[in-house]
Amino acid sequence: MPTPYGAEFRQDVIDVAHKGEAPLAQIAKDFGLSVTTLKRWVAVPERKESGRAWTVGAESAEMPELKRLNRLLEQDHDGLELAEDGAADVAFELAADLAV
Repeated sequence: MPTPYGAEFRQDVIDVAHKGEAPLAQIAKDFGLSVTTLKRWVAVPERKESGRAWTVGAESAEMPELKRLNRLLEQDHDGLELAEDGAADVAFELAADLAV
C-alpha cells in the first residue's frame, strides 16, 4: 500500500522539480519516491493550470490520430492563407493594369 505524503511535502517536491536543477530521477531518489510518482505529481498541477483534462482508455488511444489530423488542418490553413495572399496580389495587379 502506498505511503501517504502530506500536501506540504508534495508541494516542496514539486517546487524542487520545477526548478529544473536536477533530473527527475535524482529528485525522486533524494526524496524517496519513484520517478513515476514524481512525474504524476508534477503533471497534475500542470494539467490543472492548462485546463487540460486527464484522458483515459479510448480517448488516450485516439490522441495520436487527433494530433496528426490537427497538423494536417494547420497545414491546409497555412496553404489557404498563402493562396489568399497570392490571389489578392494578382487582383491588385489586374486592377492596376486596368486603371492604366
